[in-house]
Amino acid sequence: MHLWTNEAERLASLLKEVQGYIYPNEVELHWSILVVVYPYITGLVAGAFILASLVKVFNVREVQATYRLSLLTALAFLLIAPLPLLAHLGHPERSFEIFLTPNTQSAMAMFGFVYAWYLMAVLLLEIWFGYRRDLIYWAREEKGPKKWMHRVLALFSSDVSDRSRKFDTKAVQIVTVIGIPSAFLLHGYVGFIFGSVKANPWWSSVLMPIVFLFSAIVSGIALVLLIYMVVTPMRNKQIDMACLDKLAAFLFYAMIVDFSLETLDFIHRIYESEESIKILAELVRGRLLVSLVVVQLLMGMIAPLTMIASVKLFRTPAELRRLMYFVAALLVQVGIFSTRWNVVIGGQLFSKSLRGLTTYKMSIVGIEGLLVSIVLLLLPFIILFVLTKIMPPWDEARHEFAKPASEGKA
Repeated sequence: MHLWTNEAERLASLLKEVQGYIYPNEVELHWSILVVVYPYITGLVAGAFILASLVKVFNVREVQATYRLSLLTALAFLLIAPLPLLAHLGHPERSFEIFLTPNTQSAMAMFGFVYAWYLMAVLLLEIWFGYRRDLIYWAREEKGPKKWMHRVLALFSSDVSDRSRKFDTKAVQIVTVIGIPSAFLLHGYVGFIFGSVKANPWWSSVLMPIVFLFSAIVSGIALVLLIYMVVTPMRNKQIDMACLDKLAAFLFYAMIVDFSLETLDFIHRIYESEESIKILAELVRGRLLVSLVVVQLLMGMIAPLTMIASVKLFRTPAELRRLMYFVAALLVQVGIFSTRWNVVIGGQLFSKSLRGLTTYKMSIVGIEGLLVSIVLLLLPFIILFVLTKIMPPWDEARHEFAKPASEGKA
């Protein structure tokens, strides 16, 4: 009875925010902040992996210092990626049934197979081939539990010959090439789910998967840049400014493409001027004014672009460049999260009749609440910390004999 009373009071408060005509079953949103966290995390995974691929596929040596860090970041966030959906399901113990009774016509059900493929056939393989020789040398030099941990992670491999090193290098390149379209599929499919909902004019767009993909690249690069800038001074090491400048350059170019695609999508919607344009205009001017215009556009896109562009155009000291890069990357994360919020929550704020608006009141506690979402966002960083202790991604932590001869001389 107490729970029913609380629910009734919450619905009554929601009804006060309703504008125009809206059906009773549309007052309360079905997808909460957990569904916002899900595409945000998967985007970070795809973006971090694509950044790592710049080293092995496109031979961008300036970002070599962040290669392993990018892979471990992608793995840490990938391990948490399904948890928001599982928490939202209500019965997460039933999730294994998508593998036992697969429905190939369901885009959501196919996520399990895309996730499993990306985790086991792409990310874990590349990390293993990239770390194999180091794991062998670490196991030889260490004692106790850590020795056996590294032996197990190396799958009891002991071959450290030049032939095996060349095979590892080749395998990493092949897996990375396979991994790039796999990363596109991992996050592009999230945009596909929203873009294929024809009944919802806020979601229904052929550009939705592409916009999701490039915003994922932006968020992933910005996240690795932030982690690199925070962790390096904590380790009493000097930040590589060449690496930082190159990361900021890639972030800038990715943001330009992302901004262009979002602008094109916006212009296309206005040009079509379908019957939904009036309710969408009300949505943008009202419910999403702060989150879309102020946070996503001004804070999350225009401000970072301006900051990075000013660094490129004018001579700025290294200390000021680091500060501006850090603030810009931080604003990008806020903007991308706001983008996911505006898509997921914003697409549910208007009636199917296109004649009214509702609102979303986020709870603090509970499985669909803010605290659970914050925990899910913090968990990947805890996992990343553990991973860096087990498999240090820093260049100086690599065993000297595990490095290629040319790299050792450099």
